[in-house]
Amino acid sequence: MYVPNHFKEDDMGTLQQYIRDYGFGLLVVADDSGIEANHVPFILSAEEDGTLGQLQCHLARNNPVWQRMQDGARVLAVFQGPNAYISPSWYATKAETGRVVPTWNYLAVHAEGSARIVEDPNWLKSHLHSLTEHHEAGMENPWSVDDAPLDFTERLVQSIVGVEIEIETLTGKLKASQNQPKKNQAGVKAGLEAGEGVHNRDMAKFIS
Repeated sequence: MYVPNHFKEDDMGTLQQYIRDYGFGLLVVADDSGIEANHVPFILSAEEDGTLGQLQCHLARNNPVWQRMQDGARVLAVFQGPNAYISPSWYATKAETGRVVPTWNYLAVHAEGSARIVEDPNWLKSHLHSLTEHHEAGMENPWSVDDAPLDFTERLVQSIVGVEIEIETLTGKLKASQNQPKKNQAGVKAGLEAGEGVHNRDMAKFIS
């Protein structure tokens, strides 16, 4: 991913939080068999030990891609936050010089690392609990894996395989009009807040 300095986000704590906030990511495998991408929910495990953390996800056992990761394949996990079209009409400098063009603002995090396939039922159960509890935390009546019949969840566990990725590099890009003068940034923020785009208001929050 191309990341100019003014769009670079290199605070590891911030990047890890972005992964937690936008955890439905893209798992990319590239080898002699080709390139394949799968859309899966991830859970991040990060300790205060200076490492970048581990990503966990799971795949259907019937999905053959997991077999391509059995020998510690290097993979890429891509996480994307809000994104929005930026109209030149929002720039104050449009009236002054006319030297403006459209662009796109967005948030993206790339995590690269070595994958490990996990088939241990206890690991898989713990993973499913962690993933579910993370997303159910804000619910009025949180659902638990334990709420489902045991024989039902046992069969489901048998139908999946786990993937654990030791993060080796973490790259973040937040393109939020940082390269524009303050008056243009203010115009973009106001334009996004007033717009009807799906992610406009979420993107506006990232503009100072």
